Amino acid sequence: MSRSEIPIFQVDAFTEEPFRGNPAAVCLLDEERDEGWMQAVAAEMNLSETAFPRPVERGYALRWFTPALEVALCGHATLATAHVLWETGRLAADREAVFHTKSGELRAVRRGTAIELDFPALPSDPAELSAGARRALGVTARNVALVPARSIGEDNWIVELESEEVLRNLSPDFAALRESGSATIMATARGSGEFDFVSRYFAPAVGIDEDPVTGSMHCALGPYWSPRLGKTRFKAFQASSRGGVIEVELRGDRALLRGRAHTVLRGVLLV
Repeated sequence: MSRSEIPIFQVDAFTEEPFRGNPAAVCLLDEERDEGWMQAVAAEMNLSETAFPRPVERGYALRWFTPALEVALCGHATLATAHVLWETGRLAADREAVFHTKSGELRAVRRGTAIELDFPALPSDPAELSAGARRALGVTARNVALVPARSIGEDNWIVELESEEVLRNLSPDFAALRESGSATIMATARGSGEFDFVSRYFAPAVGIDEDPVTGSMHCALGPYWSPRLGKTRFKAFQASSRGGVIEVELRGDRALLRGRAHTVLRGVLLV
C-alpha cells in the first residue's frame, strides 16, 4: 500500500531567536483527518501543541492537540501556523490568515517582522484556589482569578504572586498539582524591568507540566492586568526556561497578540 507524505514543520514561536520561545508542530492537511489520527500525531511529536490546518472556503480550518488531548484555543501554534503558510507560499505575504476554530474565527496578519493574532479577550472573576493547589504551588497568592471553562474549554486559574523574583523561583509539585483539581494555572506578577508583567504556565492535567510560552492565556492576562496597571498595551515575558516575549493590546472584546516565529525543522510525515 502506498504511503502519503504530509508536510510537517517545527516552529519556535514568540521568540526573537531560534531554540527559545515555544516550539509547535504544524501539520499541513489537504483533507480532513479523524481525531484519533491527529491525537496520535501530536503524541508522536511530543510538543506542547501540534496544529492541523486544512484549507476550507474563506480560510483554514484549524485544530490543536497536546500530546494528551485537544484544546479549544492555542496562541503559539496559531502563530506558528500563520508563519508556515506565509513562508511556504500557501498564503501570499500580504494576505490575512483566517482560521475557523472551536473558539470562533481567528485572524493573523504580518506586522513587519512580527505576526499579530486577533483573539478573543478572556475575562476572569475573583476566585479562591483549592487547598491542594495552594500546597502544590508552595507560595502564597496575592490574588486569584478564574477564567471559566466556557471561555476556553476548561477552567484556568490566574494566580498573582508578590513579585517577579517569587515567580521566577517557583518550583511546583506537579504530581500534587495534577491531583488538585485545578486544571491549569497561570502564575503572574508585576514586571520589575522592561516588562509590564511576567508569567509562568503550569498544566500537568493536560499533559504539560510547564508550557514555555502560552499565547492564549495572555488573552486573559491582558484583561486581568489592565485595571491594575491602568493601560491597555503591554509587553509581557513568560519566564520559563526557554522564555518568550508577547506584546498584548486590548481592543474592546478582542486581544491582539504580537510575536515572532522561526522555523527550525521541515519534513514529511509518512503514513
